[in-house]
Amino acid sequence: MSHAAEAKAQYNLNKLHKRLRRGVGQAIADFNMIEDGDKVMVCLSGGKDSYTLLDILLNLQQSAPIQFSIVAVNLDQKQPGFPADVLPGYLSQIGVDFKIVTEDTYSIVKEKIPEGKTTCSLCSRLRRGILYRTAKELGATKIALGHHRDDMIETMFLNMFYGGKMKSMPAKLISDNGEHIVIRPLAYCREKDIEKYSVARQFPIIPCNLCGSQDGLQRQVVKEMLQDWDKRFPGRIETMFQAMQNIVPSHMIDKNLFDFAGISKDSPLAVEGDMAFDKPDVPKVPVGLLQDDDEPAASVQFVELT
Repeated sequence: MSHAAEAKAQYNLNKLHKRLRRGVGQAIADFNMIEDGDKVMVCLSGGKDSYTLLDILLNLQQSAPIQFSIVAVNLDQKQPGFPADVLPGYLSQIGVDFKIVTEDTYSIVKEKIPEGKTTCSLCSRLRRGILYRTAKELGATKIALGHHRDDMIETMFLNMFYGGKMKSMPAKLISDNGEHIVIRPLAYCREKDIEKYSVARQFPIIPCNLCGSQDGLQRQVVKEMLQDWDKRFPGRIETMFQAMQNIVPSHMIDKNLFDFAGISKDSPLAVEGDMAFDKPDVPKVPVGLLQDDDEPAASVQFVELT
């Protein structure tokens, strides 16, 4: 590679890193994900998302106005051919505190789930329980997962199409047993940026051969639909994500979120006003459309953790 090509590649990597860092910093600030004195357990699967999450959090840790520690945790599920030496070698090289938990969930899943059926649900439940237990043993105050913006949008459509709910992945939640706070610092980050960053940083990716390679999964169908929309209708994905952050209960039909039955002439005006007879005003350009240089549009404000 020529000097000019190397310089350009480094420039693009720096630009990409800055965008991801800003996205993570904004999510942390918006949802108060990390507080002073926290011990953050980063769940590291060996995929592009969790590698990027760990990398960005380690970088933010150096300049954050608060003190927090990080411990990376990987669950070795004893999948055949799993390269058990890859993650310990990488984590030792970058000098981060880590723990490898070995549990043979692979055999349990193969025993309980008939051949050809989706293993994701059982695998996720088993993995979640083990990680919660590990967080308690380590004294972690936050559990960080590598789900990103596209995962959240896909989950919303999965729940709409198959579950009959307007529901996605929360950026921050309390575990079912009430003992742990789970955070998703990549909530504002695009998968395409994470993928580019992962390639540029040459993370030693470990593929999931148990569930991630299964064909015909509902999530994969939704992912392909959204990828097609992203190609054919630039800005649509960004606008949908903004819509998830701008819910107007008075203009939906969930009677549990808004007291429609109680509306009378004396009721206060609705947030969006009276548009009962109006034709919807649809912008000609999607609200979330990014600029040609891939930087966020001017209307999107970022808060960096510095």
